[in-house]
Amino acid sequence: MHDQRFPNESATYREARNSLLREEIELRRQTERVAELRRRLPAGGELPVDYRFQAASPNRDTDPDVTLSTLFGEHDTLLVYSFMYGPAMNAPCPSCSSIIDSLDGVAPHLTQRAALAVVARSEPARIRAWAERRGWHRLRLLSSANCSYNRDYGAETADGAQLPVLNVFQRRGDRVHHHWATELLYAPCDPGQDNRHVDAIWPLWGLLDLTPGGRGSDWRPGLLDDVPA
Repeated sequence: MHDQRFPNESATYREARNSLLREEIELRRQTERVAELRRRLPAGGELPVDYRFQAASPNRDTDPDVTLSTLFGEHDTLLVYSFMYGPAMNAPCPSCSSIIDSLDGVAPHLTQRAALAVVARSEPARIRAWAERRGWHRLRLLSSANCSYNRDYGAETADGAQLPVLNVFQRRGDRVHHHWATELLYAPCDPGQDNRHVDAIWPLWGLLDLTPGGRGSDWRPGLLDDVPA
């Protein structure tokens, strides 16, 4: 399939690796087929209300409230990740914190092509304090404490439990429509598997899937108290 060989590999290894490579090529094709279907979705529901958020980014405590429609900036696409940190939670979700660690790094690159925001139900001061502790200084962090965004877009249950959801919105002229959400969260999953609904924005799992030990059956990242600010 190609001429690249690695030191001291056996013929048995190469045969197995080529078999795997064929599957990886098919996965790449399937990934693109799914991405094409996602791009071709018709317009989703129009935004029912222009949600008003409170600024919660570090060193921006004097920023005014913002509406969802203004988050687009110069772009026509907006990604909003709902972070599990509700008013009844003593600490933020460790897995969400791991995801946002990654998003904070990619934000300057992603926002060249699309707008990005991270929203949580806690008061701005709580979000800001956690962002300082984790070293999140590149993201647009917002509080949805005073609006129904989380409930309306699948990130909060009727009893107030928080859920990790990414929603994508599209601006069409002067109207904003929902485009896509990580709905695998709500769908059935195969026995022994996680929903994997946010894997696409969480590189941790992609890296572990490349290793002999894989991602493990029940391992999850912790809060890492030693993360530098």
